[in-house]
Amino acid sequence: MTETKRIAFQGEPGAYSHEACRHARPDHEALPCRTFEDAVEAVKTGAADLAMLPVENSTYGRVADIHSLLPQSGLRIIDEAFVRVHINLLALPGTTLEEITEAQSHTVLLGQCRRFLKEHGIHRITGADTAGSARAVSEGGIAHRGALAAELAAEIYGLDVLARHIEDEGNNTTRFLVMSPEADDSRRGDHGMLTTLVFQTRNIPAALYKAMGGFATNGVNMTKLESYLIGGSFEASQFYADIEGHPEDPAVARALDELDYFTESMTILGTYPRDPRRP
Repeated sequence: MTETKRIAFQGEPGAYSHEACRHARPDHEALPCRTFEDAVEAVKTGAADLAMLPVENSTYGRVADIHSLLPQSGLRIIDEAFVRVHINLLALPGTTLEEITEAQSHTVLLGQCRRFLKEHGIHRITGADTAGSARAVSEGGIAHRGALAAELAAEIYGLDVLARHIEDEGNNTTRFLVMSPEADDSRRGDHGMLTTLVFQTRNIPAALYKAMGGFATNGVNMTKLESYLIGGSFEASQFYADIEGHPEDPAVARALDELDYFTESMTILGTYPRDPRRP
């Protein structure tokens, strides 16, 4: 018998990150963790083989603190997963939609279902998170209260799905990264490769402009570039970038060489296949 592999995520069972684990690693047992740091630590201590971390949402932008956590984690990106965020109204078994007068969920999800809630006269109640709200409804026994969460939460907590896909926006998607203790630089997948890196520019005029020049002259597409402060200083900025291609591609290799010349430090966080669901 082989030992069951585990993938850690932040949140309670039934969270959207749990759904991402099932989607991207159906052969792994999902391990819920209290914080993102706990999910990373679970991998570092061997309690889990992988970690599933959300990095950005198409509606609300990047996930706070993740970009600063990744470089310090000691883990490497081996995959990405785009998960469509479908919001559903869950309630106690046997409850009808007409009986629901209030719905509980994370404030972000409540804000994404304004039209549906207004149309049905449902009052909003802020919960700590989505899956936790589903659990609270299941354990609370209040017939007129529902929860906004993933269908997976209904499955786990024994709730009925009264309305499916009630979100206001029809394209709300979260991007997740699969993190591993070891890098995987092999070429894989049928949709091309991506490389993620972080770097700090040298303290010279136009350093960022010059550092980016190598990608333009070598025809390497940069799909993301973000900066954030590090070390509690307004003077030290670190940049997070996603580029298309593999570090061994001649054009990418030349661009990275030029980037290295204009930076104080540069770290490749991972090289991984492009998700076919990437927009």
